[in-house]
Amino acid sequence: MHAPDISPVLISLGPLQVRWYALMYVVGFILAGYLLKNLIKKNFLKITEEQIDSLTFIMGLCMVLGARFIYVFVYNWSYYQHNLGEVFAVWKGGLSFHGAVLGFLVAGFIFAKKNKVEWGQIMDSVCLVGAPGIFFGRLGNFINGELYGRITTSPVGMIFKTGGPYPRHPSQLYEAFFEGLVLSLILWFAVNKVKKYWQISSFFLIGYGAFRFGVEFFREADAQLGYYFGFMTMGQILCAIMIIAGFALYAMANKLNQKIYN
Repeated sequence: MHAPDISPVLISLGPLQVRWYALMYVVGFILAGYLLKNLIKKNFLKITEEQIDSLTFIMGLCMVLGARFIYVFVYNWSYYQHNLGEVFAVWKGGLSFHGAVLGFLVAGFIFAKKNKVEWGQIMDSVCLVGAPGIFFGRLGNFINGELYGRITTSPVGMIFKTGGPYPRHPSQLYEAFFEGLVLSLILWFAVNKVKKYWQISSFFLIGYGAFRFGVEFFREADAQLGYYFGFMTMGQILCAIMIIAGFALYAMANKLNQKIYN
């Protein structure tokens, strides 16, 4: 079965192009704004609706910077050290989700300090509204025909135009389902159960780390990095760190005891 041959460009008006991948990000941020309003009404997030635009702007900016930083210096420094002029050429592709998480942390800290709110409630809220966005981001990867999986003989295998003549796992769709839909359902179910800030963030780190670690067994490793220890990808190493950090964060949440509803 061939993967759908969809042009990554949705609309082209002369030199101006609107790409599917960019559209997916826009949809994700619009949905995030709607969900943030819902969290404010639930008294989970204690900011005003007027502050949502400020929050989403700084989150978006730091997300891109963090995602690019980790991709350049962790995933592909062997290339960029000889092509420093392309370090900021984000439009050519090359973003790391793990770097985006670091960007979110920095953005949340800055916003919390500036607006005198708990850092934990900002990060928990970002995790809740950001998880659904992962679904759209992975759909964008699928449309672009990038980040495809390893060669397979299973019936779900798809032939990607840039992936050679053999069927491969549509790992972008696996990630959209588990990291996007399933993780979102878990977090939004948990939000009605937790009593302390940072707990949702810890669930996000553990959940995303576990799902991504598993899917990496079906996803093609980065060509410039290959495998570590004979079987692990860089993504799995970073996910293992996320999982450990998630459990540590849960213990810290219990120690800080920052009550959500008080």
